[in-house]
Amino acid sequence: MKRNERIAAMTRILTENPNQIYTLTYFADLFESAKSTISEDLVIMREVFDYFELGQFVTVTGAAGGVKFLPIPGKKQGFEFVRNLCRKLSEPERVLPGGFLYMSDVLADPGTVQRMGELLAAQFVRQQPDFVLTIETRGIPVALMTARALGVPLVVARRDTRALEGSLVTISYMSGSGKMEMMSLARRAVSEGQRALIIDDFMHAGGSAKGLADLMREFSVSVVGTGIVMSMSNPQRKMVDNYVSLMQMHELSDGTLRVEPAPWLLG
Repeated sequence: MKRNERIAAMTRILTENPNQIYTLTYFADLFESAKSTISEDLVIMREVFDYFELGQFVTVTGAAGGVKFLPIPGKKQGFEFVRNLCRKLSEPERVLPGGFLYMSDVLADPGTVQRMGELLAAQFVRQQPDFVLTIETRGIPVALMTARALGVPLVVARRDTRALEGSLVTISYMSGSGKMEMMSLARRAVSEGQRALIIDDFMHAGGSAKGLADLMREFSVSVVGTGIVMSMSNPQRKMVDNYVSLMQMHELSDGTLRVEPAPWLLG
């Protein structure tokens, strides 16, 4: 195969399978080429992706080493994406009765949700979670895209205990509104000693995120981080610490809502 053909094929394989290691032997056998030739191809790919901030090709050393792709957007691109999203969500007609914000259309757009997932995954890729955890239902699309970017499974806690998943572990937790809620997870969904990354679409006081963390303690699973699409600026003190949100929503004195990028994106 010609070099441009090999590069096109390798780019597709690696970008379609984020955070999955492919050995040089795999590509050498696939393209019937020398490993040195494959290495030269990867250098070209890495330079192009770095220049346009399209993600990172990471070399993994060792006997089982190779190369993997991390869909980590550049800081400038990430900020521009979130800022444009904030402008869209700040439109006055999105404010619903009761002070809620309509964002279902945004969470249903595949391209938008994929970018959200990649931004959140980039913040936790070094924590090496074994799976992404969320609670049904609106957080599932973002959590799924985050899991895809990290190359790990998605685990969904259910509010409905009638889920046909075998025996369940069910806990009660206090929601941000002060209501007692319940969530359940199948015993076979996770294993003791694993590492979980919590992802959700919205945080008011952090009740759901804390409930998910409490649920993981029942499984002896450690939580390595919490990622949120949008958080309320008030209350400032949440039920969980060290969370990362993409956007913050401020409720103004005149009843309007203002959405802006989270402070860490400005740095």
